[in-house]
Amino acid sequence: MTEIIDGNAVASNIRDDLTEAIETLADAGARPGLATVLMGDDPASQTYVNMKQRDCEEVGIESHHVDVAGDAPAEELFDTIAELNDNDDVHGYIVQAPVPDHVDYRDVIRRVDPAKDVDGFHPENVGRLVAGDARFRPCTPHGVQKLLESAGVDTEGKDVTIVGRSDIVGKPLANLLIQKADDGNATVTVCHSRTEDLAEKTRRADIVVAAAGVPELVDGSMISEGTVVIDVGVNRVDADTEKGYELVGDVEFESAKEKASAITPVPGGVGPMTRAMLLYNTVRAASLQEDVAVELP
Repeated sequence: MTEIIDGNAVASNIRDDLTEAIETLADAGARPGLATVLMGDDPASQTYVNMKQRDCEEVGIESHHVDVAGDAPAEELFDTIAELNDNDDVHGYIVQAPVPDHVDYRDVIRRVDPAKDVDGFHPENVGRLVAGDARFRPCTPHGVQKLLESAGVDTEGKDVTIVGRSDIVGKPLANLLIQKADDGNATVTVCHSRTEDLAEKTRRADIVVAAAGVPELVDGSMISEGTVVIDVGVNRVDADTEKGYELVGDVEFESAKEKASAITPVPGGVGPMTRAMLLYNTVRAASLQEDVAVELP
């Protein structure tokens, strides 16, 4: 019988486990603080920010938020970043993507203090990850590792095919899974839009991670019996529902479920883990900055 990996349950356990570390820091006068910055009024981004603020409240992390007008000059956003870099009450922060077209997001990332870069996107943190000395593991890739762990999936010696080469998921996840570590030691193939015969690559994998942003790209015919399938994609597609759409992943769930030994659903799989690992990184950032040792899950 196929195991449906419950991301909500795993994320809830991680949040519970973080509570003790947060209280240890608070008792030392260093309650963790997470800030969110939103430039513009994108509804989806606003929803994500609201969810992150609620997550902070639930676990006892101090939440800060800054709105920047979408038509403001880039310098106003950069000034906000500089202020957060200097704010000792903020141990980590994120600038919610996307930003308006007149702002170069790469420039945004480079201005974030690497010690507060809880997304793990700053070039310094990317370099440390590749070198095997990560300060912060990017939230979604780390969440994928935690889901595999929760399902009892040992990655050592396994063939992993990642469909998608983004800087946010595909590349960092590949680097994490090849590390000499208990949750690494895999042989990784990274596929993308120029990959020939994608199905041949996915069928030979023990673990398939779909992170291409293409609705239902991977179906049951593209995986082998017993494969573990992690679906990172969240896509809105037109549907005859009250909202006029439904959310689907990068995997065609029903057909893939027939062959997979374990699979994540959409929604309720990787998504909750991304938010939980942001809290994890914030607690780690506070521990490092305040020099207070805590036990992280």
